[in-house]
Amino acid sequence: MKATSTTNVFAIFILFAFISFHLPSLATAELLDTDGDLIQNGGLYYILPVFRGNGGGIGRTTTGNETCPLTVVQQRSEVDNGLPIKISSLALILYLYEGLPLDLSFSAVPLCTPIPSRWTLVKGLLGGKGATVKLTGFYENEVQGWFEIRKHLDDYKLRFCASSNNNCVDIGVKRDDEGNRLLVATEDNPFVVMFKKAKSSYSA
Repeated sequence: MKATSTTNVFAIFILFAFISFHLPSLATAELLDTDGDLIQNGGLYYILPVFRGNGGGIGRTTTGNETCPLTVVQQRSEVDNGLPIKISSLALILYLYEGLPLDLSFSAVPLCTPIPSRWTLVKGLLGGKGATVKLTGFYENEVQGWFEIRKHLDDYKLRFCASSNNNCVDIGVKRDDEGNRLLVATEDNPFVVMFKKAKSSYSA
């Protein structure tokens, strides 16, 4: 693990270029929350499962040898909405559309993590295979890239795209040995979600 986050100027440049080039073609489908309103750029939302009865919203916890809650997980209780999540794009727009490169971050930041508590993928933590969603700034094997929201039938799913090759993978849920419901990269079982407005930030 590393103590501080690093800034990848080149990756940021590539991201701006990606947004500028692809924005007209990506802006084809509006994203709606559970009230039927457009999802705001920079707005706070609970990310909840569409299919109830097997876990709640998205939060964070400690796994492995972590001493800080760096791991992004689905809450075990169905009635737990999780933590408010800021969904934002570098594009200068008020509302978000399907396929836009996004930053996802928790609005409430524990003292042990950098600000903001952005999400990323970290490779090789599931028995040396796969990739797990973590907070940035602590692992050497973080994957540079961005998240996006895509339609999944009548609902939505999250994807992560690597800046090195623009390859994108779905985000799913996988249980670890302690029963934590980890958010992970998956090829065949996406976590189908909806977005509920969060009225205010959650106090850590």
